[in-house]
Parts: sequence; structure tokens; C-alpha cells
Amino acid sequence: MKLTSTRSLLPLAVALLAAGCATVPGEPDPRDPLEPMNRTIYRVNSELDEHVFSHVVHAYRDIVPPPVRTCVHNFFGNLRDVWSAANSFLQLRVPDGINTVGRVLMNSSLGVLGCFDPASQVGVARISNDFGTTLGVWGIGPGPYLVLPLLGPSTARDGVGLVADFYGNVLTYSDNVRLKNTLRGISLVDQRASLIEAVELVDQLALDPYTFVRDAYLQRRLMQIRGRDAELDLPDYSLPDYEDDEDLAPTAVPAAAAP
Repeated sequence: MKLTSTRSLLPLAVALLAAGCATVPGEPDPRDPLEPMNRTIYRVNSELDEHVFSHVVHAYRDIVPPPVRTCVHNFFGNLRDVWSAANSFLQLRVPDGINTVGRVLMNSSLGVLGCFDPASQVGVARISNDFGTTLGVWGIGPGPYLVLPLLGPSTARDGVGLVADFYGNVLTYSDNVRLKNTLRGISLVDQRASLIEAVELVDQLALDPYTFVRDAYLQRRLMQIRGRDAELDLPDYSLPDYEDDEDLAPTAVPAAAAP
């Protein structure tokens, strides 16, 4: 199984590292009424990724030195933090917005335009947000699960949110079309390259990768909307049990931070 969308790989990696389990096909999922169509699109996306995109990603990792890749990864993460901050404020999660603004200011200055990440080093965690989560916080349901061509896992709500995310991306407002498109391409390659190992583990562990990716994506989105976002680069994260509202109390912590 290969994934084309870097947007979908992030929640998948979190769920994989936290759960570490295989997934098997089961009864039809009411969240996925369009499953036959979605599976077809998923297979096409996977084939494109396996035969085209993954070769570019592996070449990038083989050619570009690790320090340069880290700088590139931090740079684009800093750009995404700008839109994350805006969405935190739109969700009325003011402390999260202030936290993220602080990250951007620190990383843009001390971090040399985001090449380094001093904010994380001093404990200012990244809080990922987009307009899809903002719509969810406002009470708009996810609608049916969708697999978008080339973009990967989504929902009806998150698909609408992608339009706002496009205009919320600071690269959208660059007048240099060639530079803008080049940076977008590098960003996609960077995010996909940072999760090669995670994707390969899903290939090995999931008996039904489609179901695994769908469940991981939906659970991750629910966690974000309910305010349980966490730093995605942590190697181990215990997902809460959403069947009991009492479990939503902020008691779970990343395993890496446990004494």
C-alpha cells in the first residue's frame, strides 16, 4: 500500500505508532457509504504513488543530506503554522493560537526563517489545525468519508475545508508562479519522505490497508476537533477512548514525555 497524499499520511503515522495493530475487513461502515468508489480511487492513488511518486521521494532522500532535509522540513512546518494559528483563533482556542503565533515568531527569527525549530526545543508544541477541523469545531458533521483523487483520505466536510486551506496557504499569494509551484512540489516530497518508514509498516501490518487508513484518518480528525491534538513527530501517542466522555479529560500524555 502506498499513499499519495501527505495530508493523509500524518494522521496515519500517529495511529500506526500508537496502535501498532493489523486491520481486517469487517461489516460495512456507516461512515463510508461510498466505499466501492472510494476503494477504486484508493487503488489508483496507490498505484500512482508506487510507480511514480515514491521513486521521486526515495531519490530525494538518497541525494539530499539529512541536515538539509531537516531544514526543508522545518521551513514548511513553519509556513503551515501560520494557517494553524489562524484556525485556532477561528475555533476560539485562543491559547492554542497564541502558542502557535509564538512558534512562528521564534522559528522565523531565531530559527533563521524556519530552518531550525528552537520553539520545539524549549517546549512550545506544534498544534496542527486546518479549516476542516474549524468546521468540525463549529458543529458541522464530517459527512461521508471520501478518498479524493491524488489527495487521499478526506470527508465531505474536509473536502470543503481544502478550498479555504488553499487560500490560507501563504504560498498562494506569491507572485512568482515558478517559485510558488516549485515550493509546493518540494513541500509534498518532504512530507512524504519523512514518513517512508511509517507507510512501509502499514504495508506490513494492515491486512486491509484501505480500512486501516480510513479508520486512522477519521480517528485523528475526531481527536483534533475534540481538542486532543498532539505533536505529530512523537514516536508514541496513546489515543483516547472516545466511547466514554470522561476519557476526554487531559490525562493522556505522550509516552516519550512520561517519567
